[in-house]
Amino acid sequence: MRDKVIITDAISGVLANRNQCEAIPYTPAEFAAEAKRSYDAGAAVIHIHAREDDGSPSFRPERYGEIQDAIRAACPVLTNFSTGAIGIPIEQRVAHITDYPPEIGALNMGSLTYAKYSAKRKAFVFDMVFANPFKDIVYLLERMNASGVKPELECFDTGHVASVEPLLDMGVLKTPLDFSFILGVVGGLKATADHLAFQARNVPAGSTWKVIGISREQWRLIAGALSLGGDVRVGLEDNFYLPNGEMARSNGDLVAKAAQMARDCGREPATPDEARELLGIAHSPAPSKDA
Repeated sequence: MRDKVIITDAISGVLANRNQCEAIPYTPAEFAAEAKRSYDAGAAVIHIHAREDDGSPSFRPERYGEIQDAIRAACPVLTNFSTGAIGIPIEQRVAHITDYPPEIGALNMGSLTYAKYSAKRKAFVFDMVFANPFKDIVYLLERMNASGVKPELECFDTGHVASVEPLLDMGVLKTPLDFSFILGVVGGLKATADHLAFQARNVPAGSTWKVIGISREQWRLIAGALSLGGDVRVGLEDNFYLPNGEMARSNGDLVAKAAQMARDCGREPATPDEARELLGIAHSPAPSKDA
């Protein structure tokens, strides 16, 4: 087990809004302020879903560029752009990465039925098929490779880990690999320590991995990941609440709690430079089209 732990903060998400949590950022300045709070608390990586000023999801590449520029001016974190979307053409899902390259690009490693269920309502809040065929995965990888962007391999189920094998054989995916295990989505893996340990046992040697726990189960999964030697992700995209049930006042509150848990386990949050080294990111990505 290594001493350093990379803390990623997913600061906005795409679905939640300020009616649910007032701290969710919309404008580039708000993204930068939340990123700085998270960096000061121990985050090394900021995961971004862009928003317009009114809070609506944005897929405009230039909006990602504005947010990234504001964050980089505020603190030295690594940026991580989402490519996940439903009903958006694949070319549009990666245009922000090729036009305004971050250090890391999130890459979904397989398809699943993506749902949220309400036991109170006895109904699904949403229910959709999140399609990620191999032809799309290869397309995204080719664009990331051309832009010097590190892929983050997002796995919602056990088979998604094995999906790396043909991609490595094709040469479109290169080691060292970085995995994210998302647990707690209906249609994917349950949010249990057993499921997390199984995923961790199946990553190729030399890989890094982190846990992404959805809702309040997140904190138990973070404890498990820290004990197993993995990295962690927190943030308002995944969970609004601290372990005591209090709503976070900012992303920084969630990062501070994760950093405290890491130190309680004898581990220390990695700096952005340390995270770059651990992830095998040897250089900055290609310049943006505005450079």
